[in-house]
Amino acid sequence: MAGNEHYYTEHPTSEIRERSFTQNIRNTELSLLSVSGVFAFENKVDKASELLIKAFAPSGGTVLDLGCGYGAIGLFIKAMFKDQTVYLSDINERAVEYALQNARNNRLEITAIKSDLFSAFENTTFDDIVTNPPFAAGKKILSSLIEQAYDYLNTNGALWITAYHNKGGSTLKKMMEERFSNVEDVEKSGGIRVYRSIRC
Repeated sequence: MAGNEHYYTEHPTSEIRERSFTQNIRNTELSLLSVSGVFAFENKVDKASELLIKAFAPSGGTVLDLGCGYGAIGLFIKAMFKDQTVYLSDINERAVEYALQNARNNRLEITAIKSDLFSAFENTTFDDIVTNPPFAAGKKILSSLIEQAYDYLNTNGALWITAYHNKGGSTLKKMMEERFSNVEDVEKSGGIRVYRSIRC
């Protein structure tokens, strides 16, 4: 990426390079494009996102994939649970563009919106919020994400976070426990955990 750009850069200026791949998760196959300047620029769904996709079970009818990147988590959720209303959001405008393109390519009806955390969802609440958060954004942003997520969940709604437990995930788990008064490991594999907190 150009200069000091990160995946959470609002207006990426790095050269656009694409990778196309097809992947099957939970008996659901999608053809996806990943792109430079957007997490994760690989020829497969990154392992942490894949584990969240494998673990996810709907709490209701609406899902927000926050910090969606090119859309892998939200699009697999929509493909697996077709009755869900799925929103994808990212501060990175290139991410939103590719999330929409990947949705069109797989004929999935979703809404993708450019948003700094929850800024675009002032009057909206969700049954599930899922995220593979950008640790490079810093502890303050991650703390704000968890703090605000509670207010954007319906009663009995769930916040799902996937992370490497020994690379910052344990800190997120503590933050979730403090904000929600509950947290559980719903899936684990190779150092990755999927944490879930429920708004009671």
